[in-house]
Amino acid sequence: MRADARKNRDHLLAVAGAALAEEGVDVSLRDIARRADVGLATLLRHFPTREALLDALLRTSFDELTARAAELETSGSPEEALLVWLRDCVAWTTEYRGVTVLMAAAIEDTDSALHASCVTLRAAGARLLARAQAAGAARGDIDGTDLFALIAALAWLGDQPSLAPRADHLFDVVASAVVSGARTE
Repeated sequence: MRADARKNRDHLLAVAGAALAEEGVDVSLRDIARRADVGLATLLRHFPTREALLDALLRTSFDELTARAAELETSGSPEEALLVWLRDCVAWTTEYRGVTVLMAAAIEDTDSALHASCVTLRAAGARLLARAQAAGAARGDIDGTDLFALIAALAWLGDQPSLAPRADHLFDVVASAVVSGARTE
């Protein structure tokens, strides 16, 4: 990719990230293009669909959370590793209102631009969960799919203005149900 095209693409991603943080994943592509001071055709040339834009924007975060899981797999106690990663994921999902709905749909849709990233992220969490289960520190009756659903549920709480003040407390309640002896303060 040419340097000027890379610069334009990076600018579009920065503007899209800010727009998504403010308005959620349903922000208009036209609005993103306007904020970036480009035409809609320019935005669509770089990102032909909303999902392609979201994939480009979210992939770095997915990759960071996946790498974080791999790092946690080899450090600290299994239950602490799972709790840290779970908290990191929930915190990240609250950055973009509505992203968990897209992630839940994408994990089932193999044609989705977000599918591979979501599957990889779910697998990373499943490995941390399995490690904690093998150590007897986590419930044995849940799997990576359940963990992914819990992340979505906890993120949803943060999106609800009337429940947001209780989100940390409810995270602790859920975490203590998943990990025995969870201390999530």
